[in-house]
Amino acid sequence: MYQTIAGFEETWQFESSSTLKVLRALTDESLSQEVAPGHRKLGELAWHLVTTLHEMMSRTGLTFEAPGEHAQMPATAEDIVQSYERACDSMLEAIRSQWTDASLQELVNLYGEPWPNGLTLHILVAHQIHHRGQMTVLMRQAGLKVPGVYGPAQEEWAQMA
Repeated sequence: MYQTIAGFEETWQFESSSTLKVLRALTDESLSQEVAPGHRKLGELAWHLVTTLHEMMSRTGLTFEAPGEHAQMPATAEDIVQSYERACDSMLEAIRSQWTDASLQELVNLYGEPWPNGLTLHILVAHQIHHRGQMTVLMRQAGLKVPGVYGPAQEEWAQMA
């Protein structure tokens, strides 16, 4: 759970830039890659990362511009990247301008449970990490090069050897 906005910002800068690395590696053709019928396709996972920013954080009372939970997924990978960048910037500005460190202790009903805002921020980060991992599997299946996030990816290791 985050105790300070600055602490969240430090983590978010790294994690959102890591998500952007993954999103920027997508191609329009790869967006339809699926692991199995009935599961989210690669593009749907990418778009879910975009829309969850507003879906989750608006439940805390934050107001900012970002695609909503039911917004239609763009047709191109580049449009998903641009939507993510704008949503991240808007969300971060809303946190800076609408909350203080004390706001992180405030309890809000999220998904039927009382969550402190600092916990919601932590879960938002974990959510990004979780779905990025799912995306890398689908990216490999689609024949894409997976960028390293917490160190070099397999292809990057091979280039260094």
